[in-house]
Amino acid sequence: MSLETQTIERLRRAIRTDRLVETAVALIEIPSPTRSARRVADRLADILRSDRFEVERPDAGWPESPAVVARYLTGRAGRTLQFDGHLDTVHLRFVPPRVVDDTLFGSGASDMKGGVAAMVEAARALRDTQSLPAGGLLLTAHDHHESPWGDGRQLAGLIDAGFIGDGVLLPEYLCDRIPVIGRGLIILEVAIRRDGEPVHEVLGGIDQPSVIRAGAEIVQRFADLDRELSRRTHPMAGRETLFVGSVAAGEIYNQSPVEFRLSGTRRWLPGTSRDNVERELRGVLDEVASQTGTHVDGVFHFVRDAYEMDADNPLVTAFQAAHVAVGGRPLPLGAKPFVDDGNAFVSHARIPAITHGPAGKGAHTLNEEVPVAELERTALVYALAAIAFCGAG
Repeated sequence: MSLETQTIERLRRAIRTDRLVETAVALIEIPSPTRSARRVADRLADILRSDRFEVERPDAGWPESPAVVARYLTGRAGRTLQFDGHLDTVHLRFVPPRVVDDTLFGSGASDMKGGVAAMVEAARALRDTQSLPAGGLLLTAHDHHESPWGDGRQLAGLIDAGFIGDGVLLPEYLCDRIPVIGRGLIILEVAIRRDGEPVHEVLGGIDQPSVIRAGAEIVQRFADLDRELSRRTHPMAGRETLFVGSVAAGEIYNQSPVEFRLSGTRRWLPGTSRDNVERELRGVLDEVASQTGTHVDGVFHFVRDAYEMDADNPLVTAFQAAHVAVGGRPLPLGAKPFVDDGNAFVSHARIPAITHGPAGKGAHTLNEEVPVAELERTALVYALAAIAFCGAG
């Protein structure tokens, strides 16, 4: 599949850098930590209405910050391509937007308000040039993306309410591959407690059930389980893992503490079920509680399920054609190193989804940045992918 040079240049000219950057700045300047994205969603809806798009505001399971839905339809039979982005950011100190040396900075610049602005600009360019031969576009933007503050409920609500296309592009900051497989993720938090009060070791503390020993036992059992999981592998996505990243207990060296806390992640491949993952973890915790005389509670924050999609599906073909037209080379097929809303589209909605956005830096830090040229590139790739995907239906 190839795209005509005339079409490429017409869209390149239609993408207005000033309008694209203005949109990104307008979104970034409104703080929107997860579960608090209403004001920025209102701003995006106003921007889309001013651009003459029809806008809907479904609650989608989160009335505190109604989602934003807009459409552009040609009226001719064809596929619908969905551009989907999240408007919430991680819970860090707010950094206001600024543009320095053709680079955009600020909270959400790379994750992913810059990408949302790029997908909006792609829709504008397609509408202004009337280049979309058939089908249409569906733009969706929502809250509740970032974990563990959010649980993905609003995207699930949009999917369940039927706000889905025939394929989806998501402008996260991954841009060096076409991810056709991704692992699932649970964030686990374990609390081990004993009865009684903190006490000096020589005043009875040594005789109390030890939450630290119980915690050490869980850490060891998780390490043993991780070694078993290392045998479950995929040539692209790597292996299944169980990782402990944080432990904490005690106030002083000679006091028997009453609580031990542990947190980490469990990642799995397609073919492993979420229910089995949780059952396996729960079994370890229950056994240690029984053996050590402690109370062990585990909370498993489900983030996204594992997925795999057909590398020959029309969305991959269309997107690859668009990337070649803009970048001059195809992208390799690969695995998604993180989890995002694309996992939900494939595993829950059963539609193909490709994560690809501007090459930014500093996601989940105070130093987010993205080159303006990357926002322009992403907008052009999205517009061309829509032409290739929608017109072929």
